[in-house]
Amino acid sequence: MYLQIVDSLLPLQTNSKSSCFIFEKNQLLKITHQDELTEAGCDEAGRGCLAGPVFAAAVILPRDFFHPVLNDSKQLTEKERYELRPYIEEKAIAFAVASLCNKQIDKINILKASFKSMHLAIKKLKVQPQLLLIDGNRFTPFKRIPHQCIIQGDCIYSSIAAASILAKTYRDDYMKILHRKYPKYNWAQNKGYATEEHRHAIALHGTTRYHRQSFRLHYDEPLLSEDELSLPEENIINLM
Repeated sequence: MYLQIVDSLLPLQTNSKSSCFIFEKNQLLKITHQDELTEAGCDEAGRGCLAGPVFAAAVILPRDFFHPVLNDSKQLTEKERYELRPYIEEKAIAFAVASLCNKQIDKINILKASFKSMHLAIKKLKVQPQLLLIDGNRFTPFKRIPHQCIIQGDCIYSSIAAASILAKTYRDDYMKILHRKYPKYNWAQNKGYATEEHRHAIALHGTTRYHRQSFRLHYDEPLLSEDELSLPEENIINLM
């Protein structure tokens, strides 16, 4: 088992179900899950947003990959994420990013859209992986490639952490472009998440064609169940 060792090793919390130790900023990251197969780490960004697409990335790293700041994208500053992106892209054996728009999210539901965007990213890889490391507790199998779901995998494996950074930064770039068309929602800052400012803008100005209509956009409305949000899979497109 290959490990990436970095500075701080004082755990903030543990998750007994996933045996995941979460560390403050810098931590112990595993390079591989096993030592024989070529692995691709996969993660998504934007799953909980009220507007915009969901992005996903797949990354295959060399076994000697190292960066002292690499971590789950949520644990990093925006500056750190954007500094890491070109380093990851330069050093990776292969990487790919894909997305599904809000219309597709509304058609098939956000969970399936997250899986589909991962599938699209995996399909775009120039090197075919032999094992997929998936951040989370479930996944729709991709062709004949085996996968391993890992709860909080982006705080355990370098390849998943790298994928989380690519997915996050490319989605942030996209939302900044949309912000130019719809500055009233301040997507350049909130990236489409359900901040108080974003919710207030929806209440004041209504929704745009980039909002996810299957989501709870007006907080005086009742929540929809998963069954009500689940719609048939069709017309999945890659916007990258």
